Amino acid sequence: MTNTVTALFREDFYLSTCEANVTGILEDGGIELDQTCFYATSGGQPGDTGFLERRDGSRIAITGTRHGATKDVIIHAPAEGQASPAIGEKLVLHIDWPRRYRLMRMHTACHLLSVVCPFPITGAAVGEDESRVDFDMSETIDKDQVTAALMKLVDENHPVYVQWITDEELAANPGIVKSKNVRPPMGLGRVSLVCIGKDSAVDSQPCGGTHVSETQEVGAIHIAKIEKKGKENRRFRIRFGTPDERAAV
Repeated sequence: MTNTVTALFREDFYLSTCEANVTGILEDGGIELDQTCFYATSGGQPGDTGFLERRDGSRIAITGTRHGATKDVIIHAPAEGQASPAIGEKLVLHIDWPRRYRLMRMHTACHLLSVVCPFPITGAAVGEDESRVDFDMSETIDKDQVTAALMKLVDENHPVYVQWITDEELAANPGIVKSKNVRPPMGLGRVSLVCIGKDSAVDSQPCGGTHVSETQEVGAIHIAKIEKKGKENRRFRIRFGTPDERAAV
């Protein structure tokens, strides 16, 4: 039997710690809680890592977070050899905040790239140091021009926020979905739209990931490489820093 969870990260991307009660322990050691601030792997963004603090101060290291059979089931995977908590035990959750924040910045950068390159998205993966976004496109495009356009959006410091619509509203407006191959995070009755700019002037698209609250927080980013992956597919690799900084490393 699996237990549903209150996913606190859906309402507050900056929540790095919270209290929770253990509701289940799986055969593989996976821990289920009544609520969590740990993001579960989804939509190309890796799940959170961190630790669960017990009353005596000891820690249970968490190496990853994943969904169960449905999106309202979240499982925290402990590192090998960790003690198992008891059902009903109260824990204090701590995500690895520096890692999460880098992923938030990167995920927001991927959204900005989809604005600069308004083509259907065929794949994406968010990473701590490098992310990739694949587009259904055959055009030749200069990576330095893309970088300049990205940094213009970053420097303009547009607000980034979430609006909620129902599954039915999304189904009635399929044109807002940019991804060709990945379904938006539906099934919970409502879908989060990540909006950039006042009144969504820059962008608005369904996404269940975590993001920064203004584009300036993304910081310096650049397109390190554009790869041809087929006749009509281009893979863009985004990295932190400026091209000159990366070349000096």
